[in-house]
Amino acid sequence: MISCLIVDDEQGAVDILKTFIDKTPFLTLAGSTTNPIEALSLVQDQAIDLIFLDIHMPQISGLDFMRLIKGKTRVILTTAYSEFAVEGFELEALDYLLKPIAFERFLKAAQKALNTSMEPSARWQSPDKEDDYIFVKTESKGKMTKVNFDEIIFVEGMKNYVSINTGDDRIITLLNIKDLEDRLPTKNFMRVHKSYIVSLNKIRALDGNQILFKDMKAFVPLGDTYRTAFFEALQQKVMGGKK
Repeated sequence: MISCLIVDDEQGAVDILKTFIDKTPFLTLAGSTTNPIEALSLVQDQAIDLIFLDIHMPQISGLDFMRLIKGKTRVILTTAYSEFAVEGFELEALDYLLKPIAFERFLKAAQKALNTSMEPSARWQSPDKEDDYIFVKTESKGKMTKVNFDEIIFVEGMKNYVSINTGDDRIITLLNIKDLEDRLPTKNFMRVHKSYIVSLNKIRALDGNQILFKDMKAFVPLGDTYRTAFFEALQQKVMGGKK
């Protein structure tokens, strides 16, 4: 879960963001305030992963707030003014949301936070450690589905979409295959074709350029560009099994 803090001098804006966070399964609200001075104390006293931060506030602007916390916590800026976007990104803001904020745009920014390592104050582990699932937005409006890594058999890229095949289910989501590849644990998953990622644990056999899976009639093609790295990975698995 990503622990969030809302900092905005308008209570109405705070309430909207609270509703959005409550609707997003991987976000949790750690606190909210209309006072940026109070927010500085909260950042120092609590383990906050992500701040939704307004730019125009009394006492301290959002940009000055970012300078004060010096990258301690990742920030998504929220504002009605687009002219500060460049300066915000120069301060390494994760995203820039223009008010009024639509939930779909909020969710895209939240997904970016989920896919980005939260350094130096990471509160969730990298995919190769304890992080063993993701939430993906499905074709049904407003619906998100939890996908456990150990259930994935293979992933197929389809232009701007990917199909996640778990054997029992096929989940279609608006996502770039490269973004999903970066999110999956490298010890278990491998790109074997420009359009396919496979779970090495679910491979049953190889037949020429075809990768076959346990309990499935479907197969995935092995691309020439990925062949050498793929067989090197398999060899490493065999060596590991002898130790």
